[in-house]
Amino acid sequence: MKQSFALGFTLIELLVTVAMIAIVLTIGVPAFRDTVRNNVLTANINDFIATLNFARSEAVKRGISVTVRKTSTSNSVGWEGGWEVFSDNNADGTKDTSTDQVIRVHEPLTSNLTLRGNNNFVNRITYKPSGESNTFGSFALCDTSVSGNPTKRTARLLAVSILGRVSLTADSDNDGLLKKSDDTTFTSCTDP
Repeated sequence: MKQSFALGFTLIELLVTVAMIAIVLTIGVPAFRDTVRNNVLTANINDFIATLNFARSEAVKRGISVTVRKTSTSNSVGWEGGWEVFSDNNADGTKDTSTDQVIRVHEPLTSNLTLRGNNNFVNRITYKPSGESNTFGSFALCDTSVSGNPTKRTARLLAVSILGRVSLTADSDNDGLLKKSDDTTFTSCTDP
């Protein structure tokens, strides 16, 4: 006698499988989205830090001032439109076509990111031959696809000292909010 077996799933097995997939997706997708956002912010702020450190080392190496200046596109307000590094022989922050040389150019950031400097770094930062910056201040990189106040999950805050050193600010009290160098809470991506 031959015995026949039915191949396939029962309705209960199928419902359990669908329920498990729904639970995994409900938990996993937001966590994955946060991981991707974190990686994008980290990669972009590290790229900007590398640019500032490069400009500082070029100023020391060349023995002249080197400026990092934002370039603008039609839809950018801040540094998200890209930036360029150039030798600045007279240290005035403007590129003179006859004497200054473009050293490096960076393309615009993706459309959901903003990079803004505070009042001291609205348009440029210049490094002197000693490696010092023209002033101190901060830059804020934010993901604009997330509404609300910037947190350590949606923004990066970069401080530049008068000596030209660059450092990321941290969440010193683990409340999820970034602190400025004066220990006040960072609350706006438009005013770092």
